[in-house]
Amino acid sequence: MDFNLYMPVRVISGEGCVLKNKSLFGELGRRCLIITGKQAASRSGALDDVREALDSQKIDFTVFSEISANPLLSQCQAAAAAADICNSDFIIGIGGGSVLDAAKAAAWLATNTGSSGERLMQGRLRHPPLPLILIGTTAGTGSEVSAVAVITMDKSGRKKSVVHPNCYADIAFADPRYTHSVPRATTVSTALDAFAHTVEGWFSPGCGDVIASFGEKALPMIMDGLEWLAENEGLPAPELRERLYYGSLWAGMVLNATGTAFPHPLGYILTEDYDVPHGMACAVFMPEFLKRAERFLPEPTRALYRLCGGQERVTRVLNSLVKYDVHMTEELINGYMPRWEGVKNFARSPGGFTPKEAAELFRELFV
Repeated sequence: MDFNLYMPVRVISGEGCVLKNKSLFGELGRRCLIITGKQAASRSGALDDVREALDSQKIDFTVFSEISANPLLSQCQAAAAAADICNSDFIIGIGGGSVLDAAKAAAWLATNTGSSGERLMQGRLRHPPLPLILIGTTAGTGSEVSAVAVITMDKSGRKKSVVHPNCYADIAFADPRYTHSVPRATTVSTALDAFAHTVEGWFSPGCGDVIASFGEKALPMIMDGLEWLAENEGLPAPELRERLYYGSLWAGMVLNATGTAFPHPLGYILTEDYDVPHGMACAVFMPEFLKRAERFLPEPTRALYRLCGGQERVTRVLNSLVKYDVHMTEELINGYMPRWEGVKNFARSPGGFTPKEAAELFRELFV
């Protein structure tokens, strides 16, 4: 019955939660930098709500909208420099997981002027970050509630993650309305990402009773959305959007406590080199992951399938939604193997997982 839990983010949820709690912005300072991508923050309505909240508190702000999908370290450094130039007291990140992760990195870099990106990714920056508010616009990553930031290195093009208490937000505003404008392809991929977070965490050695309760909340909510997307064209109704979004937050709490297993580092390769969206890339490996779970952890697997509405439902949904066009050579696969040495995600997988098994799985799927 023992467990450890550290989740210091203040989560404020519900429709209109930004404007209903606008006084909280004023508690963090008089100047801020808003970090966004090109369109999502504006299209969702979140940016307008934040502008109104800041104006009401007489807070000066500057918008930095140069964050791309799979954010580059250089973009995070540029955002940090903008925060420094504007003498920002705090940072607000509005967007999907890429923007939220970039905002975490920028908030920490901003107080450590001149520090290298390497020290950031090692979690070794000396000074604590600027206060940080995160506002999600997709139902997938759970970055609002986690201490993880995944950043792409400019030189190598490879994703790296930093996990540190200084990557937690001070406040997360969770308004499901902001996900209503997300297009179908992104809705599918982010929902698959939330599913992967929950499933991979469910079988982690770190998943005790408390964390499992988060998974028990997340799985039915996410599966309802995934099944609808598998059986229908178009976009979910607001009620289902809400279930997907809150499910992604519960999934983020699982991820925060347990970390991920082998689908995530393998999925990074499909995103980096083959442009497969992150959630979809992780889901490519989910059938094999579940097969291993059935073999090595049968009772937790049966419990997971019960929560998801049955094994047949899970199989049908994944077969319908997971799509990819990836082809590799033996030489390419052999070149990936050094990346998998000592990967912690492999040790968190059912029965353990090795670079050799990863290469065999790549051959089976992509050669």
